[in-house]
Amino acid sequence: MSASPEIEIAGRKVGAAHEPFVICELSGNHNGSLERALSMIDAAAATGCDAIKIQTYTADTITMDVDRPEFKIHGGLWDGRSLYELYQEAQTPYEWHAALFERARKRGVILFSSPFDETAVDLLDGLGAPAFKIASFEAVDLPLIRYAAAKGKPLIISTGMANLAEIEAARDAALSAGAPGVVLLHCVSSYPAVTEDANVRTVADMAGRFDCPVGLSDHTMGTAASVAAIALGASVIEKHFTLARADGGPDSAFSLEPAEFQALVRDCKDAWKALGRAHYDLLGSERANAQFRRSLYVAADVKAGEAITRANIRSIRPGDGLAPAHLDEVLGRKAARDLARGEPLAWDMLA
Repeated sequence: MSASPEIEIAGRKVGAAHEPFVICELSGNHNGSLERALSMIDAAAATGCDAIKIQTYTADTITMDVDRPEFKIHGGLWDGRSLYELYQEAQTPYEWHAALFERARKRGVILFSSPFDETAVDLLDGLGAPAFKIASFEAVDLPLIRYAAAKGKPLIISTGMANLAEIEAARDAALSAGAPGVVLLHCVSSYPAVTEDANVRTVADMAGRFDCPVGLSDHTMGTAASVAAIALGASVIEKHFTLARADGGPDSAFSLEPAEFQALVRDCKDAWKALGRAHYDLLGSERANAQFRRSLYVAADVKAGEAITRANIRSIRPGDGLAPAHLDEVLGRKAARDLARGEPLAWDMLA
């Protein structure tokens, strides 16, 4: 593969020239239980994902408990709920974070998080998070982006709802404030997102517009959009995870269960391997079958001096005779000796 932009997260090179970096997003599917959150880290690590991501906020750091209509959710998965109520349920308490980071270290998997205010950035920095994820809704919060970037760690920025100018502003804010690199994730901020809205061709377009690795934060059901994004140049895939959708949870409806996530990891990495390089040479793995290509064979006995015709020469498998492209050259030539049915045709057999 040709050289392309890349960054490094916890010693892992992330970019189109490297295996996809697959992020398992736990979100609020711990359902308020630290033990479940720890079990999710165990199960996520077992899928073969490259990193696990959590979210770091409290209801009071992300919104306010205000009884006004604009603080209510209208339509979709969380219809009728207030922002404060939803975030109270979905939050991963600050006091859990040290235990979660410790469990991830024991499982040998990278853990980082999405901070939603400066206190979250400071907490995560103190715990040694190797990167920060900026959620789509915060991609317009340039002060937050600059604060996180000033910690000197790479930023992964989701771009749901953002236009080109906003994406460029977010990237520039991160780089100018000290982030050593930025990854931009195409994202559709609906939950779940329908496949027809995925528009994963945006991944390839982003790669052409922005000098940084790109990827997909995938809220569709299933894995097709993620695998398609790999084929279009995505180097990072983020997907939500749950132990079991039947257990419920704020994001469970569009989250993958362990076996499904394991398949996602496998399929994304296999898709990347399958991309290979553009070439038209015979592969080593093809050489054994090359002998079974078509070639010219004697199809009926021919006496010395008889003409070669379509009645006594055919293009068949295997490939030990002259290439079929020579058929017109040999038709009408005389046999230099007796030719037996089943012999591969060669030049020295022709007068």
